[in-house]
Amino acid sequence: MKKLIGFLAAMLPMSVMANPACPICTVAIGAALPITRRMGVPDAVVGVWVGAFLAIMGYWIIKFMDGRGWRFAGRNALVLALSVATIGFAYVGTVTYSPCLYFGFIRIDPLLLGTLIGAALFIMTEKLYDWMKEKNGGHAHFPFEKVALPVIALAIASWVLTLC
Repeated sequence: MKKLIGFLAAMLPMSVMANPACPICTVAIGAALPITRRMGVPDAVVGVWVGAFLAIMGYWIIKFMDGRGWRFAGRNALVLALSVATIGFAYVGTVTYSPCLYFGFIRIDPLLLGTLIGAALFIMTEKLYDWMKEKNGGHAHFPFEKVALPVIALAIASWVLTLC
């Protein structure tokens, strides 16, 4: 009887606080990256999604710090920079730094280039979403707009990097 009451109570509608990113999507991206590398997906494309993943982790840390009341000047920029900088640990043991020429003037490792582009795009689309939502009276223009904006931007960046 207690299990039935607990189940019925769990089905009641309640308000929840929105997270900066979907945790299921984040775990799926993190788990899929090694598989995509084995399938022959270019490192720059994999890096775009790694960069977005690292930026999401930075946003989660910021959210955690907000909950604890840990605020100081430059905190958000510092946390995001440090979370994206963790890509450096991949080069310590598992990934060999092998720079290539991109766009005719950038000589950088494909995974690192993709990571920087992916993180920057994710952060910019989060800022764009906040601006668009503010201009629309605090409401999204369509359902899952916060998810669609970064995914579309990252997909376009992935396509562009396959052309290079």
